[in-house]
Amino acid sequence: MNGRLFLTILLLSLTITVTAQRRQLQEARVILKGDKGYDKAEKLMTDLLKDSANLSNARIYDMWLLAVEKQYLQVNERMYKKEQVDTAGFFGLTRRMFDIGLRLDSLDMRPDKKGRVNLEYRKDNAEKLLQYQPNLFYGGTYYIRKGELEKAYDFFERYMDCDRQPLFTGYDLMATDARMPEAAYWATYCGYRMNDPVLTLRYAQLARRDSAKLDNTLQYTAEAWRALKDQEMYVETLRDGFERYPESVYFFPRLMDSYSAKGNYEQALTVAEKALATDSLNTLFMLAKSTMLLNLGRYKECLDYSKQLITFDGLATEAFYNAGTACVNIALGMDSRKQKKQITKMYQKALPYMETYRKLAPEEKQKWGEALYRIYFNLNMGKQFEEIDRMLKDINH
Repeated sequence: MNGRLFLTILLLSLTITVTAQRRQLQEARVILKGDKGYDKAEKLMTDLLKDSANLSNARIYDMWLLAVEKQYLQVNERMYKKEQVDTAGFFGLTRRMFDIGLRLDSLDMRPDKKGRVNLEYRKDNAEKLLQYQPNLFYGGTYYIRKGELEKAYDFFERYMDCDRQPLFTGYDLMATDARMPEAAYWATYCGYRMNDPVLTLRYAQLARRDSAKLDNTLQYTAEAWRALKDQEMYVETLRDGFERYPESVYFFPRLMDSYSAKGNYEQALTVAEKALATDSLNTLFMLAKSTMLLNLGRYKECLDYSKQLITFDGLATEAFYNAGTACVNIALGMDSRKQKKQITKMYQKALPYMETYRKLAPEEKQKWGEALYRIYFNLNMGKQFEEIDRMLKDINH
């Protein structure tokens, strides 16, 4: 085949392709002027885009976007009339419009041969799509209700992503759209529910701006850091949550446990004191202080405070254990040769506390068993001692 014949065939092929393209664009244009068959117009455009030669043709994307918008508006009208519609399909159309709009905008931004950028579509498309943006948010809430959390996350993420897209330059959505923090919260919630700490943390900082749900956001964030084994960030988040919500049943006990596990009893005591400053009659806070005083070896203070707690709440089970243990430890710290009477007196003080603890927490055999073993032994209570001795041997074997 000579060069002239090849060129002729190539030009003929290009002419046929261009003609077919024009014909499909014209056919879609005619459909879109009517009141039905918009999905067919969309298919004509997606078929054109199967040819890689058409992938940079902005007119095809523009027609595609219009075809999807027409379908969206048609379904929206039916919803307005309270007619039954495919809700998932409706939100799918919303998502598709944004996908197409962003792809069209990327083509619109291409400079010409002289390096100039002429934004032909951006202004109109930005104004149009921002009218539909709320339905990205509602699509997320729809899929949460359906329990389809991955889809829900995707919709919330797309909603927030509008802020960084060049298509919406000048709108400063992160500052002007009050729903952005709420979208971030629901994305954080979805990440948490999916047990994905990375997704949970992705928008957690923005979610903090939703003050109505900040308590939950901090809980999800803390659990994400814990799952990632970042103890420093876990404790920092717990501390932040406790400072904001000292009476929360989530932050206080976990922060206390974190400090206690590291042996940071002074810090734990400080937390307990802060908690008590907000609610001095909270049994949990009072018990935490009692336990930290015991852990710090401040046995006299622990005994006195535990007695106050027992007077206030006679069912504060661990307060009895703390009081009894404090008495035992005080006795152990005395001189067995010079303070025999004081030691016996202290074991006598410990006895009712530990026996009450045994009644209130019968399953904690190891804890009260070892304490009562020492108390019975030092008080020469042979029968009781033998019973505890047998029990401990059974447990240890």
